[in-house]
Amino acid sequence: MQKYGVNELRRMFLEFFESKGHLRLNSFSLVPHNDNSLLLINSGMAPLKPYFTGQEIPPRTRVTTCQKCIRTGDIENVGKTARHGTFFEMLGNFSFGDYFKTEAIHWSWEFLTEVVGLDKARLYPSVYVDDQEAFDIWNKEIGIPADRIFKFGKEDNFWEHGSGPCGPCSEIYYDRGPAYGCGKPGCTVGCDCDRYMEVWNNVFTQFDNDGHGNYTTLEHKNIDTGMGLERLAVVVQDVDSIFAVDTIKALLDRVADIAGVKYKEDPVTDISLRLITDHIRSCTFMISDGIMPSNEGRGYVLRRLLRRAARHGRLLGIKDKFLAELSKTVIELSKDGYPELEEKKVMILKVLNEEEDKFYRTIDAGLAILADMEADMVAKGENTLSCENAFKLYDTYGFPLDLTEEILDEKGFELDEDGFKACMEEQRQKARKARKVTNYMGADVTVYQSIDAAITSKFVGYDRLVHDSKIVVLTTTDEIVEALADGDEGTILVDETPFYGTMGGQQGDTGIVESAGGAFEVKETIMLQGGKIGHVGKMIRGMFSEGDTVTLKVDEASRVSTAKNHSATHLLQKALRVVLGDHVEQAGSYVDKDRLRFDFTHFSAMTPEELKRVEDMVNAEILADLPVETAIMTLDEAKKSGAMALFGEKYGESVRVVSMGDFSRELCGGTHVSHTGQIQRFKILSENGVAAGVRRIEALTGEGLFAYYENLEKELFEAAQAVKATPATLAKKLADLQAENKALQSENEKLKSQAAREAMGDVMDKAVECSGMKVLAVSVPGVDMNGLRDLGDSLKKKIGEGIVVIASECEGKVNLMATATDGAVKKGAHAGNLIKQAAPLVGGGGGGRPNMAQAGGKNPAGIDACLEKAKEVALSMLA
Repeated sequence: MQKYGVNELRRMFLEFFESKGHLRLNSFSLVPHNDNSLLLINSGMAPLKPYFTGQEIPPRTRVTTCQKCIRTGDIENVGKTARHGTFFEMLGNFSFGDYFKTEAIHWSWEFLTEVVGLDKARLYPSVYVDDQEAFDIWNKEIGIPADRIFKFGKEDNFWEHGSGPCGPCSEIYYDRGPAYGCGKPGCTVGCDCDRYMEVWNNVFTQFDNDGHGNYTTLEHKNIDTGMGLERLAVVVQDVDSIFAVDTIKALLDRVADIAGVKYKEDPVTDISLRLITDHIRSCTFMISDGIMPSNEGRGYVLRRLLRRAARHGRLLGIKDKFLAELSKTVIELSKDGYPELEEKKVMILKVLNEEEDKFYRTIDAGLAILADMEADMVAKGENTLSCENAFKLYDTYGFPLDLTEEILDEKGFELDEDGFKACMEEQRQKARKARKVTNYMGADVTVYQSIDAAITSKFVGYDRLVHDSKIVVLTTTDEIVEALADGDEGTILVDETPFYGTMGGQQGDTGIVESAGGAFEVKETIMLQGGKIGHVGKMIRGMFSEGDTVTLKVDEASRVSTAKNHSATHLLQKALRVVLGDHVEQAGSYVDKDRLRFDFTHFSAMTPEELKRVEDMVNAEILADLPVETAIMTLDEAKKSGAMALFGEKYGESVRVVSMGDFSRELCGGTHVSHTGQIQRFKILSENGVAAGVRRIEALTGEGLFAYYENLEKELFEAAQAVKATPATLAKKLADLQAENKALQSENEKLKSQAAREAMGDVMDKAVECSGMKVLAVSVPGVDMNGLRDLGDSLKKKIGEGIVVIASECEGKVNLMATATDGAVKKGAHAGNLIKQAAPLVGGGGGGRPNMAQAGGKNPAGIDACLEKAKEVALSMLA
């Protein structure tokens, strides 16, 4: 068997499946696209999930890839064994509702035995225990004896991840020979030793799992095949581990050369050699895909890998920076399959050098401090580093927790991880409460302050909305970076941009920045110190690097609508000065694609007549379709021309003057229409005061105004429909309904009063006489407070002179009312005081005037006791 190299095997696999009608796709980025379930791409299938789920249509129903992958679940074991690594390449062939088990199995066998030339007698397939179809293909079509086909259960040979598509697997194992085995009598396929190595896995996605263990057959069955390239190379080259295959061994040898050591002479040295070899591969590929070192997410994974490698370089005795030098070897060995490595070489090396510099500035001091802490623990007979000390290493010396933990573990110490997390949370709380950090000018410190002051941006968007330019700076939310990758949020600065940055009340442009390598959605454009323009947003595809040439495309509809609103504010200001007087000055403005807001000096609310005059004047100038012209002149020339300047604004020697016919002339750096007719129409929505001597007008133009009227019309039709009228008859219909409602309410009150009287019946026999007056305390069911007052007035007339108290249970609560005649009041009666003493018995309170009082309560069971108390108090008042 020929011992093919890694690059040859990759090419052979992809060309084989191209010959079987597969579309060869380049490896996807390590940064998942629109997939929040993954931090990094970790399998060949992962970036193809949208095709498997049906969310996207694949470019062809047969696809083949060699996908770069990173897995860090076993990072602690990397280096300690020759089996573990974080970076690997996954060969794959995929079918989206095209071929199925027969072709997949036949082609895997054909590639391994006929193309690569593996010994058929050393290959052993496995199938899912219930997958008779796959078993028969291996047995009857390929010709593998039944005793050489291994059946495994769900745990080993059935792929599923919660609910959704799933299915059985068929793996192919290669017998590497007794030299790699455990020597146990029962050693066979499935043993944990290194003799039988899985090289191929066919996943037959044929079922849908509802999440509760119920499976239905998929209408369109898929094939998801995976084979680790490095594993295949181990078998083909007949070496003991991935660190001995041609490309990885060449890299490991380079690490050994730099360190001045040899592999397989010292077990401890070998750990560092393997770790650095693996980690520099991961770092190189991650940076090439735009992942930058940071303290969270993907960036933290990169920083962790990079710093682990740097530290193990120190353990090997490497004194100077070395990671960038190693990365050159990675690029040279892998550029055959990944040409982007060569394209991004300058950026990769720069990021590695800068990050290694940062780490070395703190690691020596940190290691010395940690050594002192270890000595202190030994002296005290302790075995666990306190959370305070672990946090000090993290906060002061930049030691990630896992690095401290790793160093301690090597020396037999432990770490208080829970306590460390508590310290972290305490620090976060302090940071939230602390005052914002500011610079010596009192401004909030941001990443933008770190940008080279010599960098400036030129705005070229007055006459164009699309422009090509070079990226000069990229930032995340907290640091300047060399690249932004898919899903990253940040800011882009270029030499020249058509995007207008928020300034002078006009909101910045939105749009897209794109190239063949990526796309960035601009959510806002901001002006930065020193004449810089920042495009703030999110990478939505691919990646950008510093120095890339990109195409900047402003959202045309948004820009046009904003320009209409901005030009309208110029017409509005002039109209206000004509109607209200020359005391009117602009006091602020806000202009975006949806609306305009204009603040101005004036000392009273505008009358409806003044508002109409202003609105009519603006619309007249719009109808006149005045030319909008701009001119650059000195400030003196601008003032002499009659141009209005913004009060309190500082201007340079050269200013831009915007003129609209002979009607308006202002100093302005914003974007405008070319003729006022393009504004279409102007409508004032509101006018109100916002401060002493400052008024505010909010208005609409163009499409925003049409949308406003459309919505108004929709509401009008809905209102008319609700009352069975038309917009033309709606006013009359509403007037008729109001009159009808008033009459019904009056009738309703009469009926309620009558019902209350009938419900109460003749209660005069319950009246008690006292000193020539009567006291009547009664209850009536289901009457509200208005009804009680009507009943009280009626009963008061019947008793002549005296006091009437009525209680009613209504919807689970109590209404209580007392009223006294004039004669009773003269004799000492006080309805308010009576209610105050009786209401607590129904769980309430209240009061009122001498002749009338009321209360509410929440305890209907106390009504009888309440009335007895009321009667007692009333009699004492009249006695």
